[in-house]
Amino acid sequence: MTVSGPERDNLIFAAQTGDPAAIGRLLVVCQSDARRYARRHCQVSDVDDAVQESLLVISRKVHGLKAAAAFSSWLFTVIKRECRKLERAMFRHDPLDEDLAEHQIASKSDNDLRIDLAAALESLPAHYLEVVLLRDFEELTIAEISKRLGEPPGAVKSRLHRARELVREYMLGSNASDKKRPIEH
Repeated sequence: MTVSGPERDNLIFAAQTGDPAAIGRLLVVCQSDARRYARRHCQVSDVDDAVQESLLVISRKVHGLKAAAAFSSWLFTVIKRECRKLERAMFRHDPLDEDLAEHQIASKSDNDLRIDLAAALESLPAHYLEVVLLRDFEELTIAEISKRLGEPPGAVKSRLHRARELVREYMLGSNASDKKRPIEH
């Protein structure tokens, strides 16, 4: 937090009493700490979501905080929990039956596969499409993509993995060529 001890404690106390202006100011004051902590505990692509969800939790539950001195540790606990939630959500999916997946792909004509792949790629959010195109079509290495995008290699790998998972889900979904809506990320 960027405010001094007594000022911080007064702000937290005012927020605990339900003062909307104090809650808003508290969220602004603690946002940089929240973001810094989330960067240490979340996937790069989840930092903004984790901070937003954490600040929402803080705004709703600050009245239940017993002592102003516990605020910082509580904030970090909430952020860490949100990072874990997002990570679990990212990797939570039903494992695909590989034989079934292989059969679905093999039963389609080359032309249908090309159409479905194009549709799957078009449905990707831009930041996912970018890494897939750089890696799989331009055949750049992770290090080259990382340098080009100015992002850490781990973030590039994570995004590429998620993009490929979304394409796979799309391709194996029923009637993939009939899908019109973009894939959620």
